[in-house]
Amino acid sequence: MKIHHIAIICSDYEVSKKFYTEILGLSILQEVYRKERQSYKLDLGIGEEYVIELFSFPNPPDRPSRPEACGLRHLAFSVENVHNKREELIGKGLKCEDIRIDEFTGKEFFFTQDPDELPLEFYQM
Repeated sequence: MKIHHIAIICSDYEVSKKFYTEILGLSILQEVYRKERQSYKLDLGIGEEYVIELFSFPNPPDRPSRPEACGLRHLAFSVENVHNKREELIGKGLKCEDIRIDEFTGKEFFFTQDPDELPLEFYQM
């Protein structure tokens, strides 16, 4: 039917919460602290559409997350204007790759990363 959500475990909850809400502009739908797991669970949306669960856990192990590593390659967001989004994110202090062209669709896109180096793609719609 559709993807329900994407779950991300972060190394620093407050840093990642600020990144996804203040830098990327996702909305907080719900935030809970699970005392028995020493874990926050933050439900984030694009508007009111639930898209990401952001988790904190004590001492999570590292996982390779480079674009060509086995496993999750990247998380992609569609945007109305790739050039404007790139300039906005650079203005907020992010390092963004140059804009590239998808050889199959002809659409523009670029990559940046979240605080835990999860690759994030912004794709022209």
